[in-house]
Amino acid sequence: MNSLISQLQARVQTIRDEEALYVEVNFEKRAEAIDVLEFHILDTIEGLFQKEYQNEDMKLLKVQVDLLKEKLENIDKKLFLRLHEELRKSTDKKLIFRQIIFDYLEDCIGKIGQSVKIGYDNFDVFVNNLLPAFNGINPEAIITGEPEMVFYQKTPARIVFEMGELIGTESKDVFFDLGSGLGQVVILLYLLTGITAKGVEFEPEYFDYANKCALQFNLSNVEFINEDARNLDYSEATIFFLYTPFKGKMLQDMMNGLQKVAKKKSIRIFTYGPCSIQVARQDWLQCTTGNANDLYQLCGFQSLPY
Repeated sequence: MNSLISQLQARVQTIRDEEALYVEVNFEKRAEAIDVLEFHILDTIEGLFQKEYQNEDMKLLKVQVDLLKEKLENIDKKLFLRLHEELRKSTDKKLIFRQIIFDYLEDCIGKIGQSVKIGYDNFDVFVNNLLPAFNGINPEAIITGEPEMVFYQKTPARIVFEMGELIGTESKDVFFDLGSGLGQVVILLYLLTGITAKGVEFEPEYFDYANKCALQFNLSNVEFINEDARNLDYSEATIFFLYTPFKGKMLQDMMNGLQKVAKKKSIRIFTYGPCSIQVARQDWLQCTTGNANDLYQLCGFQSLPY
C-alpha cells in the first residue's frame, strides 16, 4: 500500500512541476494532465477508499490532487471566457475561429484524417468549452421517431474539421446537414469555412435548441429547418452530410431523393458511421475520400455525370 501511495505521489509531483501546464496556450498538455489526475489517480484513490484502504497519507494525497486539478481547470475557465467573448464580438468569425483552433489544437490537427478508434477527443473538449451551448444538458426529444431513425449522437469535432478542410474557405457551396440534431456540425462548419450552412432536423426540441445556439453568435449564413429531410427541396444545395441519421429503406429513400438532385447538377456527399457502407453502394456516386468500411473515417462521395 505504501508503495502504491508513493507512486501516486510521484505522478502528482511530476504534473505539479511541469511548468508548461500553467502556460495558457498549452491547452492539450493541460487536458492530458487533468485526464491523468481525474481518471487515473483520483479513480485509483476512490477505489481504495471503497475497499476501506485509507490512511492519512492517502487522504492528504486526494486533497492535493483535487487542488491541483482545480488549479489547472481554472486556467482553462479564464482562457475560454476570453476566447468565447473574442469569437462572439468578432466581425470575421471564420478568421478568428480558425486562428483559435490552430493556436490551441496543434496536436489534434496533426491527427486529422487518421482513423481514430475513439469517438471524442481533446478537440471536442475544446469546442465544448469554447461553445458552451454544446457542453450542457441536451433537450429531451418529444417525438417518437420512425423505427429506422437513429438516435442523436454528436459528430466528433475532428470529423467536422476534416470536412471543412476538404470543402475549403473560398467555396461558394451550400451545405446541408441531414439530421442536424443540436446544430453543432452546421455551426462548426460555418465557423471553419464561412459557407452557407443549413441543418435539417425532424425533432422540434433539437431544432429550437440549434436555433438558439446560432443566435448566440449572430451567424447570418446559418439556418435550421424543422422538417422530414426526405420532403425538402434541395435545388440550392451542393454538399450534404449524414452521420447515419437513419438506416435501411429510409436511408435509401433519402439517397433516391439526392440522386434526383444529382441529375441536375454535381453534388458532394460526406458521411460518417455505418451509413457510409450503404451510401458507397449507390451506383451514381464515386467515393473520393476515406474507406466506407471503416466506421471511424469521414467518407466523401462525388456524384457521377449524367
